[in-house]
Amino acid sequence: MKKILVVVDMQNDFIDGSLGTAEARSIVKNVVNKIKDFDGEIFYTRDTHRDNYLNTLEGRNLPVIHCVEYTEGWKIKQEVMAASEGKQVVVIDKPTFGSLELTQRIAEDLTDPLESIMLIGLCTDICVISNAINLKSRFWETPIIVDSSCCAGVTPQSHANAIEAMKMCQITII
Repeated sequence: MKKILVVVDMQNDFIDGSLGTAEARSIVKNVVNKIKDFDGEIFYTRDTHRDNYLNTLEGRNLPVIHCVEYTEGWKIKQEVMAASEGKQVVVIDKPTFGSLELTQRIAEDLTDPLESIMLIGLCTDICVISNAINLKSRFWETPIIVDSSCCAGVTPQSHANAIEAMKMCQITII
């Protein structure tokens, strides 16, 4: 049986950059430890925008430039990426909250039955929940797990709301 860990958007801009928060900074150590201790395949997602971000629908609704491709803010936090050294890793760039490519790549890479898919990262209330729901829709008989100690939302309240919404969708919260 195969286990997969999805590390969602642990990028500089979401931690200590243009959209960084104290809550995001507070989970970095937990995320690093989870990655180091994980025995299985690891997928990183990376929020990826272009120079025209402010002209996109998302940019008009969230007019804060962030995660522009190849900038320092776009990069996965160094200590988070380093935690997976020597492990099987796939990085997926995504232009929006949820990644259909992530779901497709996991399905394509399956050689053994899935035991579980665990998600950690940022932001609980936007990209973590979007990817968790996508994965639940595709792998409905596989336990989808979110480790809340390795997630942070835009606000503590929106984090809590997302956790409750995922519970209602039969996503396991630990």
